[in-house]
Amino acid sequence: MKKDSRLERAGVSGYNRPKKTPTHPTKSHIVVAKDGDQVKTIRFGQQGVSGSPEGSARNKSFKARHAKNIAKGKMSAAYWDDKVKW
Repeated sequence: MKKDSRLERAGVSGYNRPKKTPTHPTKSHIVVAKDGDQVKTIRFGQQGVSGSPEGSARNKSFKARHAKNIAKGKMSAAYWDDKVKW
């Protein structure tokens, strides 16, 4: 079975497996998200910014500000940012 070209281009090992992109000028991570038959390459996270510990004011503010987009699931950048960085 041939590997999907989107996986090779993104340099990830599989679907829904985020990877750091330290050389990208603006985004810190990339993931090739797959939900059913839908496949999408998503870049997310601000380069050079780290998340905060669970329960901190910064963490709560991020989750509240992006709650609608996080709820959209695997096909949104906010979902992956919440899962990986926050």
